[in-house]
Amino acid sequence: MPAPPVSDDDVPRFTAELGLPGLVDVHVHFLPEPVMRKVWAYFDKAQTHYGAAWPVHYRLPEAERVAVLEKLGVRTYAPLVYPHKPGMGRWLTEWVTEFAARTPAAVPTATLYPEPDVVEYLRAAVEAGAKIVKVHVQVGAFDPRDPLLRDAWGLLAEAGVPAVVHCGDGPLRGTYTGLDVFGEVLAAHPRLPVVLAHAGMPDYVGALDLVHRFENVRIDTTMVGTAFSEDMAPLPPDWAARLADVADRVVLGTDFPNIPYDYAEQVRAIAGWAAADERLGAPFLRGVLHDNPARLLGL
Repeated sequence: MPAPPVSDDDVPRFTAELGLPGLVDVHVHFLPEPVMRKVWAYFDKAQTHYGAAWPVHYRLPEAERVAVLEKLGVRTYAPLVYPHKPGMGRWLTEWVTEFAARTPAAVPTATLYPEPDVVEYLRAAVEAGAKIVKVHVQVGAFDPRDPLLRDAWGLLAEAGVPAVVHCGDGPLRGTYTGLDVFGEVLAAHPRLPVVLAHAGMPDYVGALDLVHRFENVRIDTTMVGTAFSEDMAPLPPDWAARLADVADRVVLGTDFPNIPYDYAEQVRAIAGWAAADERLGAPFLRGVLHDNPARLLGL
């Protein structure tokens, strides 16, 4: 395997030595500027919220954030948006559809919230080519089993459009977080394609259990295994071994730009797993960093 990247500037070298044309990241965030500023203001108070500082590493204007991803060699990414109250789902979905249309490396995405018109705007987004849907149970503070979402989950299952779902208890437990809660959604819609954001953090083993139980469930790597997350939610010591049986169900995610470290740290964490088990290695890296997410997005 090539040596892991020592910095963001070194990521393209690492990718090229793996024989990849670039990275495919299914979990980055672009939001309307007023919303992004509010997100950053929340992270500025992370010491109060989480008990740890969370300095946003890429606090840059939108055009500069796009340029950073291009320089990193992220050839395709899913710009994820998420509402925290009713009435935002349609607006954010329309905004991110327009963002993707003017940003060559971004695929069209959508979001949802339990509200009367959710199926209407979600169907419009899917018909317009949405590749993936962001669902944030913790921030939205809603029950994913809400009857208002039943047809929305069915729509995604039928269309084969995956949802990136933040349903784990990290970094804060919510009223409706927990993999057992979302497991009920999967039991009701077993064909639903789902990416468990942050690998279900902190319940990594529970997330892998859902991967084994449902053929269309995957995990993403977002913030997993970085020094920041290891302090709050450490991985099990046999994590790399556990990935060997589900290597094709792991996809790159980073949470760019809202991470308290550089992008290269996430890549190094994944490289560490690959090096820790002989069944993984370079093929695992090529799968996680490009092939698996590319297949998920239908590229």
